[in-house]
Amino acid sequence: MLSIENKCRVTGTSDPQHLRASHIKPWCDSDNKERLDRHNGLMLSPHIDHLLDKGFITFSDTGTLLVPKRLTSSVLGSWCIAAGQKTGSFIQSQKKCIAHHRTHIYKPD
Repeated sequence: MLSIENKCRVTGTSDPQHLRASHIKPWCDSDNKERLDRHNGLMLSPHIDHLLDKGFITFSDTGTLLVPKRLTSSVLGSWCIAAGQKTGSFIQSQKKCIAHHRTHIYKPD
């Protein structure tokens, strides 16, 4: 996965010791092919991985960070997260997983 995603899209952290391989489409919702597909993953800082897994953040297909109003500004500020931040476009094979995440995992309200 590091050949596709070599740093955290949100924080920019690139040291692999401080990154987690995170499934975009959760393991429990994926078939065996999707579970092992490196395009169904992102390298993320641990706190960003948590936010993605719990549906507190997601991304547009063009890589804009989407953040619900319920995620307080104190959390965003303390973790240096900017709603609407541009994180880079996704390749076509990642967009299907991102769409699933936006529809089924992300909790906008």
